[in-house]
Amino acid sequence: MSKFSRRQVIGSLFATSMLFAAGSSFAQQQVLRVSAIPDEAPTELQRKFKPLGAYLEKKTGMKVEFTPVTDYAASVEGLINHKLDMVWFGGFTFVQAKVRSKDQIIPLVQREEDEKFKSVFITTSPSINKLEDLKGKTFTFGSESSTSGHLMPRYYLLAAKLNPDTDMKRIAFSGAHDATVAAVAGGKVDAGALNISVWEKLVSQNKVDTKQVRVFYTTPGYFDYNWSVRADMPAELRKKITDAFLALNANDPADKEILELQRATRFIPTKAENYKSIEGAAQNAGLLK
Repeated sequence: MSKFSRRQVIGSLFATSMLFAAGSSFAQQQVLRVSAIPDEAPTELQRKFKPLGAYLEKKTGMKVEFTPVTDYAASVEGLINHKLDMVWFGGFTFVQAKVRSKDQIIPLVQREEDEKFKSVFITTSPSINKLEDLKGKTFTFGSESSTSGHLMPRYYLLAAKLNPDTDMKRIAFSGAHDATVAAVAGGKVDAGALNISVWEKLVSQNKVDTKQVRVFYTTPGYFDYNWSVRADMPAELRKKITDAFLALNANDPADKEILELQRATRFIPTKAENYKSIEGAAQNAGLLK
């Protein structure tokens, strides 16, 4: 082999090794950066994640850090821009991330409850008993990017031939499900819509007076939350994380605590195709940009 050709080979090998190193940087990192859409207070999200984070550390062999984000959009951008590695998305935020990344976001698991998730409409007004009664009233959604707090409630309002932007007196966005309950209970708005899971949790914790605030409409079921990662996450790590979630067993006391904090009976595999109807609803409502 000539000296010149040997240099070429060495250069080629060096370039290849640099590309490989760049491509395998994910596998070499020691920290799994996790976040969640801020659909509840930051302190509550941290509390819910703490035992799950410790569990994932044992199962993956990596340090797991929970990083709160300021809003729903930040969770999408954080995952796409490699600032986060795994995010708890709602159905709509998953669709936004999938579209923004050109299908480079993969949903791994969802709670069994997320196969048929629901939203509830609440009020303190005795004159509001069906969706059509919201005409001319004040109303609050949760976050603009929330599936259960905005997208699906809007979808069912439109199906009832009620356009919230033109048929209601005023609409607002509370930013979170618990904030929606507070706004309705405090008389800031006539009614609001939120995630059924948060509603049931607040009721069970006696944080809402059901003699004052009541549910007057519950939506049909739809696919919602999931844990998502980027497609560049090594398959081996994806499998470790997926297997860890699927292994959670309510008969084990430690696992039961994790599942209860996640408001889950168990986790099951999911796939992008499950969220086609969410994507369609977002497009029909003009919310997918």
